[in-house]
Amino acid sequence: MTDRNLNELTDEELILEFQKNDTERAFEILVQRYKNPLTNFVFRYLGDYESCIDVVQETMIKVYRYKDTYQSIAKFSTWIYTIAGNLAKTELQRRKRRTILSINAFGKDNDETYEIPDEDYRPDKITDSGIKDEIIQKAFMKVSDAYRQAVILRDIQELSYEEIADIMGITVGTVKSRINRGRAQLQKLLKGIYNE
Repeated sequence: MTDRNLNELTDEELILEFQKNDTERAFEILVQRYKNPLTNFVFRYLGDYESCIDVVQETMIKVYRYKDTYQSIAKFSTWIYTIAGNLAKTELQRRKRRTILSINAFGKDNDETYEIPDEDYRPDKITDSGIKDEIIQKAFMKVSDAYRQAVILRDIQELSYEEIADIMGITVGTVKSRINRGRAQLQKLLKGIYNE
């Protein structure tokens, strides 16, 4: 298949092409299509760009490695968002455990080095309304995890209630409830930011 023909395929057709013929280009096109949306989703969920990049890369590795587990009964977007969401949740839990340990807990080896991240090029720092974006992201991080994921998938990723239900493994009614509760929490946290 030519590049042009591959680009015209749906996500589901591309993953099937990758499964059946091991067409690397089909995988590359899927990565191009989903890299930015997944980065946006995971960043909003975790609030940390470095961790976000790691999670998105790990998502793509899992898609590559476990391509044969995808079944065409589900939309490809549902499958890849489920993988990314699960990895993001795991990272969030890992981070919460890490904050409990003090840096002194590692203290016997003094030759350890600690990297200080270069935050000059983080996407949340480069926006036109950087201060408001930072406030919004901090507010997002205070919203309960389950509510935050539902709100991000609906309001930022613009997925349907049914897709969100599949990704989160809950009913559509529960999705709507979590979105409403998440929006309410966010609204309370952001009260006054846009009333200036």
